[in-house]
Amino acid sequence: MQHVRVSSHQSPVHKLGDSHMTLSPKFRLAVIQSDSFLHPKLGTESNIVGGGPLIPGLPDDVAIICLLRLPIESHTACRAVCKRWHLVLGSRERFFTRRKQLGFRGPWLYIFAFHKGMEKTQCHVLDLANWAWHTIPPMPCPRACGFRSVGIANEGAVLVCGGIGGVVEDQDSPTDSVLKYDVCKNRWSVMRRMNTARSFFASGMIDGLVYVAGGNSSGLLDLDSAEVLDPVSGEGNWRPIAKMGINAAAYDAAVLNGKLLVTEGWLWPFMYSPRGQVFDPVSNTWEPMPVGLREGWTGPSVVVGDEHLFVASELEKVKLKIYDPETDSWDVVLGAPIPEQIRKPFSLSSADFRIFIVGSGLHVAVGYLRKLKLQCGTSKDWSCFVEWEVVSALEAFCELMPSSSQVLYA
Repeated sequence: MQHVRVSSHQSPVHKLGDSHMTLSPKFRLAVIQSDSFLHPKLGTESNIVGGGPLIPGLPDDVAIICLLRLPIESHTACRAVCKRWHLVLGSRERFFTRRKQLGFRGPWLYIFAFHKGMEKTQCHVLDLANWAWHTIPPMPCPRACGFRSVGIANEGAVLVCGGIGGVVEDQDSPTDSVLKYDVCKNRWSVMRRMNTARSFFASGMIDGLVYVAGGNSSGLLDLDSAEVLDPVSGEGNWRPIAKMGINAAAYDAAVLNGKLLVTEGWLWPFMYSPRGQVFDPVSNTWEPMPVGLREGWTGPSVVVGDEHLFVASELEKVKLKIYDPETDSWDVVLGAPIPEQIRKPFSLSSADFRIFIVGSGLHVAVGYLRKLKLQCGTSKDWSCFVEWEVVSALEAFCELMPSSSQVLYA
């Protein structure tokens, strides 16, 4: 197991607009028009007084691609090279928009964490290419707990829905408000409100639509309602879908093979099996969760590759488990257990067949997954193996507890 230490001296926390963030996408050469990289109000770069080639000896088409690969930490210095460089690198929004147009994308881990002393939620960002920490502007309507985040990975955006502490006049009641953070713009915006205020509910994205279900309403009454929103088009309101069939707050949820799985989780003293429901958006129906799936769901989950459900068990020795739908059972993932530095509570996310487990203090365990072919005579053809790497957080994060996390690309 490898360790990566991120010290406050080597990687201070910065706001995204001025951060020491390095993106390292694969080099892609595209034939483009230089003018397409310009701000429409500024005209062509050649019109700038004293304008010349962006990089001597290179066509501007190639030079712009090179500039778009510069790490964020170097932008302040590079903007001073010349006015044409300042035009390309002077706006963070323009910079990331151009990167998106060319398919340059780097992964970022967005972590929402609760600070007990301050009684509010913060968001910190880990650059997964360079293991550097950054911050983003605070949410305009702060949340304390019970909210759900839904990542729109390819759009570089994340939604924060519901929760407690979002309404100034009543800090103890669930809210129906929905906020959206856009990575390129580095700012929050207010989205359409949910039909029902809720906290501690299930959420997930299926085919570009955001689904929420169950949860607590005012007075801690369990809900059975569910609703859906198209977050990209920005058109229309939340619309109701079929009711869950049970009134329940959600311990965890996941989207597996195009369906939303909702579990209320095991509750002390473990006298009753947890309930679970499965929603099929095609038929707009709910059905009970298979017994093995719901009874073995003993921790926060993450889906890898759209079809493999993993759980970091909180009730057993801390091992990673994978669900087998053919046998309705859970198998322990081969390899070392979750590193001891990663303490509960956990928050899980994934990208590129890697699992990211965020623990108390925002230390991150990166699990690299691979399949192992089993010998003949076993009931299964393959098994899953994980190898861990630990990314240590900054000392300033020691009192933070992760609430949720999402991997976005920009």
